[in-house]
Amino acid sequence: MEKKITMPLTADKTKDLRAGDNVLISGVIYTGRDAAHKRLCELLAEGKALPIDVKDSIIYYVGPAPAKPGQVIGSAGPTTSYRMDAYAPALLDLGLKGMIGKGKRSPEVIEAMKRNGAVYFGAIGGAGALLAKCIKKAEVVCYEDLGAEAVRRLEVENLPAVVIIDSQGNNLYEDGRKAYLAVEK
Repeated sequence: MEKKITMPLTADKTKDLRAGDNVLISGVIYTGRDAAHKRLCELLAEGKALPIDVKDSIIYYVGPAPAKPGQVIGSAGPTTSYRMDAYAPALLDLGLKGMIGKGKRSPEVIEAMKRNGAVYFGAIGGAGALLAKCIKKAEVVCYEDLGAEAVRRLEVENLPAVVIIDSQGNNLYEDGRKAYLAVEK
């Protein structure tokens, strides 16, 4: 089933999403990879405010390629999510409701997702040029010195993703594999 999500991503919206749901995301989301996440969590450890409001937001784990003339952004495919696992629980506890990336998540991240009613979306690696077409505006918000890994504010329209782990902890990577193996028998 395909569901349309308009930001902000509130707890009322996440509770209705299930592992395996196809979604189209529209509105403002942020980008961030491991270097930016480390800086954000260092600010938290120092008791300082973050340069972005993560409450009811989504962070897309992407380091986009430079935009060609006439483009908003270059290729924008997801990066491997486990590199953010050390930092994600702190941001989830601040109200982050969604993450977009690829690959598995740690048990600690899944527990933080369940505790905070958050979801993990998967985007298709290798489809960065197609995903970039859904990005209507992109601007660096902070950490410009990180280049592609700077935090960006994106305005997206119908960005396709799949719910990999829902707010109850159901995991498509595990459940999908079990379903496939059951059919094979």
